[in-house]
Amino acid sequence: MAIGGEEMGDVAKDLTAGTVGGAAQLVVGHPFDTIKVKLQSQPTPPPGQPPKFAGAMDAVKQTLAAEGPRGLYKGMGAPLATVAAFNALLFTVRGQMEAVLRSEPGAPLTVSQQVVAGAGAGVAVSFLACPTELIKCRLQAQSALASAAPAAAAAAASPVGGGAATATASVAAVKYGGPVDVAKQVLRSEGGVGGLFKGLGPTLAREVPGNALMFGVYEAIKQYLAGGQDTSSLGRGSLVVAGGLAGASFWGSVYPTDVVKSVIQVDDYKNPKYSGSMDAFRKILAADGVKGLYKGFGPAMARSVPANAACFLAYEVTRSALG
Repeated sequence: MAIGGEEMGDVAKDLTAGTVGGAAQLVVGHPFDTIKVKLQSQPTPPPGQPPKFAGAMDAVKQTLAAEGPRGLYKGMGAPLATVAAFNALLFTVRGQMEAVLRSEPGAPLTVSQQVVAGAGAGVAVSFLACPTELIKCRLQAQSALASAAPAAAAAAASPVGGGAATATASVAAVKYGGPVDVAKQVLRSEGGVGGLFKGLGPTLAREVPGNALMFGVYEAIKQYLAGGQDTSSLGRGSLVVAGGLAGASFWGSVYPTDVVKSVIQVDDYKNPKYSGSMDAFRKILAADGVKGLYKGFGPAMARSVPANAACFLAYEVTRSALG
């Protein structure tokens, strides 16, 4: 019974520390994420026309001019409502997998074992991340899609732009009052609960390898800085470095998958531009080349370092304080 009690104690600690870490990550990173999604989801402009956003800084300027500072936190309600559950689940599943993989109680894990634990955690959180991010992406992208609709409609007569224009105009016509409104509309008119899991395939393809690499890199850097497997004496500065680089490794490895996920999730249900993930991948390549798979990469990387540094530091400090 003592062992069971200890295990439950670890679960509660991981839940609490994961919640605090997730909150820190969200506050630091959400404005970067908003710009990333705006850049990812802006349609390819008609021939001879410039894109709505020339780049990340232009997207920031236009967002501030049109919506004020609150525009950078658009769509934060959905992840704020679930950030506790998401990060608690991520760190708790990882912690439980650590317990299974550990050779003996209290023994530190190898980097390869952390990779396995991270992959398992990635599977678990994908089922929470998918509907949350669909709601978030719809809210973040709707202003960009709405303003792009007139230009797209003008190009509708062209053989190349016709289908895309119809889809974009249809999406642009949809206006959401907030996270709950998005969920209601999807449930009502996009296939029920299944509609909220649109993009689950690319979400899994992002979360599983991404978290495997992130936790592996995090552990590898901590062990390198500590000079061995015992990393318990590392200071906060070392944890910030390890967490920041771990976050960068996540996005650096799976970013094109995230682009595919975003365009799938904001695609129109009745007049879809994409028939699936591979179709989206091919069409993005055909329209914009490889650079199309890296739309918004700058803001994503700029976000990943401070946001994940904040997340891992908050998690480690909270977990340590809980004993």
